[in-house]
Order: sequence, then C-alpha cells, then structure tokens
Amino acid sequence: MKLSNIILLLLIIVVIYAVMAYNNLVGLRQKLLAAWSDIEVQLKKRYNLIPALVDTIKGYTKHESETLENVIKARNMALNAHNAGEASQAESLYKSAVSGLFGLSEAYPELKANENFINLQNQLQAIENDIESARRYYNAVVRDYNAKLESFPDLYIAKQFNFTPYEYFEVDEAIEADVYKMPKIDL
Repeated sequence: MKLSNIILLLLIIVVIYAVMAYNNLVGLRQKLLAAWSDIEVQLKKRYNLIPALVDTIKGYTKHESETLENVIKARNMALNAHNAGEASQAESLYKSAVSGLFGLSEAYPELKANENFINLQNQLQAIENDIESARRYYNAVVRDYNAKLESFPDLYIAKQFNFTPYEYFEVDEAIEADVYKMPKIDL
C-alpha cells in the first residue's frame, strides 16, 4: 500500500471520528436540554400550587404574613430562574420558605386537619418526588456531557465547535433535609 493511500485512509478515519464525536455531543446537549425542560415543567407545577396553599393557610393564620410573604417571594424568584445556577439559588430560598410554611400547621391544629390543606400538601409532596427524580436525571446527563467535553480526543471537537459545560442543578442538602422533615398529617 502506498504512503499516500495510508495517509488518505487515516484522514478518512479522523474525519469519520470527528463527525461521530460532534454528533454525539449534539445528542448529549439535546438530551440535557430536554432533561432541563422536564425539571422546569415539574417546578412550574409546584409553583402553581403555592397560591392555593397560601390562600388555604391565610384563612387560619392571621398573624403569619411574613412567612406567607417569604413563600411568595421564593416562588417569584424561582419562576424567574433561567438556568441551573439561578434555579439552585431559588430552590434554597424556596425550600427554606416552605419549611416555615408547613411549620405553621403545627401551630394551627384546625389547619392541619383541613382537607384542602392535606390535599395540597400531598400534591406538593408528589411533585417534590418528581422534581427530585428529574433533577437526578438532569445531573446525570450533565455529568456525561461535561465528561465528554473533557475527554480526549473529543475535547478538541468540543472546543472547535464551542460546546461549553453546563452547571449541575444542586440544592443545599441541609435545607433539603429540613424540608423533607415536613410534618406529616395522620389521616
């Protein structure tokens, strides 16, 4: 085999690999964007429950306006988050505010027994579980995507086509643990 044929074969192999690596990066990025979209859907479902929850609690707690205002403030901040970093910050504020909100049910036994409150709390807990699953999936895709960006020789393709790393969607574990200690309502 001539040297020119060997060089041509190697060049063809390199081009095929570059195309495959590029397509793989594009596929991972699309998977990542879809995973983020799933998180946004779950977060919006959660934030749409907040006004109903606040209205239910308002009827029982006339002197707890600061707690209710913190929940609304956290909800609004979260609705305006545009990326994982902003969403992570908003999540910390939200989880802290909701923890205080559910703490109110301990001080108001008639609220704790309210059917609407129980229903909203159960819906919120189900959505929290969905968000946790979606967040785990998103972070796994981010891990795979970012690892691909740093892997040799894919890193050269990634740099050439301006693929950039994505942030993980992280929540402060101490705050998250506190929220999941929400008082449970015995039926």
